[in-house]
Amino acid sequence: MRVLAAEMLERARRTPAEIAVIDELGQHTLGEIVATANALAERIAAIDDRAPTVLIQADNTWRTLAAALAVGLRGGVVAVFSPHATESEFRLALEDIDPDLVIGEPEALRRWEAPEDIYSRRVTAFADHLLLAREARFGPVRRWHGGSAIAMTSGSTGRPKCVVQSEDAIRYACRSTIDAVGLRPGETVGAFVPLSSVAAFCFGMYLPAFLGATMVAVGRWSPAAALDTMAGHRVAWTMLVPTMALQLSVVENSSGRLAALRAMTVGGGPMNQRALAEAEEKLGTTFLRVFGMSECLGHTTPRLDDPPEIRLGRDGRPFPGTVVRAVDESGAALPAGEIGDAQVRGPSLFVGYARHGVPVAPALTDDGFLPTGDLVEVAVDGSIRVMGRQKQIIIRGGRNIDINEIEAAIAAIPGVVQVCVVPVPDDLLGERAAALVVADTGELTLQTVTARLAAADFPKFKWPEYLFSVADLPQNRVGKLSRPDAVRLAARMAAADSSSYQVG
Repeated sequence: MRVLAAEMLERARRTPAEIAVIDELGQHTLGEIVATANALAERIAAIDDRAPTVLIQADNTWRTLAAALAVGLRGGVVAVFSPHATESEFRLALEDIDPDLVIGEPEALRRWEAPEDIYSRRVTAFADHLLLAREARFGPVRRWHGGSAIAMTSGSTGRPKCVVQSEDAIRYACRSTIDAVGLRPGETVGAFVPLSSVAAFCFGMYLPAFLGATMVAVGRWSPAAALDTMAGHRVAWTMLVPTMALQLSVVENSSGRLAALRAMTVGGGPMNQRALAEAEEKLGTTFLRVFGMSECLGHTTPRLDDPPEIRLGRDGRPFPGTVVRAVDESGAALPAGEIGDAQVRGPSLFVGYARHGVPVAPALTDDGFLPTGDLVEVAVDGSIRVMGRQKQIIIRGGRNIDINEIEAAIAAIPGVVQVCVVPVPDDLLGERAAALVVADTGELTLQTVTARLAAADFPKFKWPEYLFSVADLPQNRVGKLSRPDAVRLAARMAAADSSSYQVG
């Protein structure tokens, strides 16, 4: 954060009255934010004159930016953490990051039971936030091997991971996005995904500060409130996960509300071309379907002038300098049009996962590619299409059923806005397929869906055996589909609905 802090300091000297952030607390000028950052940096320096590693409670307000800038002014490393995290997640963050300082609201720190025997010094940070410090001197920031920002991600292993990114990687991802969308200084950028996530920290907070734009944020996600905020402040661009983007389109009186939005980048979950096309047409904007991950930030995007079959039906092209390839089981690159295991290499590749206060470097191939765990198809024109995770299956009576394939077939049915297919336990067959569906044309039934699948000649053994209409799919704290919660919800609903039709 050192580079951004220096840039913001200079901009505040020249244009202190410039509005840098609009959030639920009001409008905040560049001068106000930088003054708060300076004061906090001085408070940190009074504790120890060395550069710190700081864990900050990251909410979607100006305070997160001010705290991050303060750490940058001290040459430190900032780790962002969700205010809604559990005590066990907080303990894990302390173990993996080993921060010198912790900044948070008193209530959150009490809930997390921040250990007083370790962080024994407690002073006011700013407003109603506390600054907790160790008695020992700060550890050297060189332990992070060039990392400057850390954020926790749920990952695919069940154990949250703390991803370490360099400021160079963040700036590359921001610049590539700015160029692709055509963003300009002075415009407004939406920050609606929680800033405690890696992608939101980069694209929701760092990008507008880097660009010289105004960050427009909402606190707790509400589709209606977000729509009002985007329309009212004429947001030029934002990034949302598919669940959030599609929720906007079903808000009452949402038609044409986002005509001022040049583009909305959508990524981080399953997407269907038809549902995206209907949503963008209703909202009056342009969607850009992308592929990215915390470990390699936002590394693809389509162009604004791409046709819908590319812009909505595929997952973009790699940023300049980034390569995405499909490989076979032996690791050999596959020709265009063939599906294989996805690997990525580029300037936004992460430093590593934080473990016991140092980054553990990722396991790369001999030529420097990161296996992503996804299946991908790369076209001749360089655009890619992610086919889902490598190991996302339901094993029904010894037969493997590809969840991605079922979801794609159901998503193509008119009226389906979102779908999530998960396994539910079965004493006889081991697992059966259950579909959670969000529809915009009333409640769909299992019989209606299976009739459509039959008409499309979709194999009968792959049909879902339970279908439940829901208002929204389960989401995690950053708005992405939460498959573990979806599994639990489907199991409860299946147990309560013994009358559900089942394919034999």
